[in-house]
Amino acid sequence: MRVVVTGGGAVGRHLAADLAARGHDVTLIEQERRVVDALRAEIAGVRIVQGDACEPWVLEEAELASADVVVAATGDDEDNLVTSLLAKTEFAVPRVLARVNHPKNEWLFTEQWGVDQAVSPPHILTAMVEEAVTTGDLVRLLRLEGGQVSIVEMTLAGGSPSLGRPLYELRLPPDSAVVAILRDGHVVIPQPETVLAAGDEVVALAAPDSEQQLRDALVGSEPEP
Repeated sequence: MRVVVTGGGAVGRHLAADLAARGHDVTLIEQERRVVDALRAEIAGVRIVQGDACEPWVLEEAELASADVVVAATGDDEDNLVTSLLAKTEFAVPRVLARVNHPKNEWLFTEQWGVDQAVSPPHILTAMVEEAVTTGDLVRLLRLEGGQVSIVEMTLAGGSPSLGRPLYELRLPPDSAVVAILRDGHVVIPQPETVLAAGDEVVALAAPDSEQQLRDALVGSEPEP
């Protein structure tokens, strides 16, 4: 797979090196000359292109037209949006991923701006904190398809209505699916006859309108105030 990453900071550098180590054809675009020199000495197997990833001629030099994936990973949201839009509209890149640095800007990172998937590190960290301290609640880990679907996680408490029941008996909403169960440090691939137990961490896909119904089915409804 051919991947173009923009931004030679910590995120872009590690992503490019990891993808190259996995056997992918990786090009990294960075604007600052001193950073480019350091990257060329530091990362093996990655082509480094110097230039502003918001400039079409730089993207042409990086051969975006032949890329399978572009990852806009700079520390500037405006730059990531411009790069995403150019990648999708001018170079017809099949899949464009973009880093969101400031959560308040996340609403902009949509298909209209050429973004197939936005990743917000602050939101991911928030979800990880919530996942570590809450039981019996639904935690949204990641949004997919422009926010139309989310990966959510719930830890089943002792009083959850789903305990001791196989999945096929639960009335899960139609726009949802249980995709994994974390139990005693192991990953359980759910089957219709899989029986849920207290302490299970249930990972599911759900549309936003189905999240509450999914929570009610698995961990129970919230008490009336």
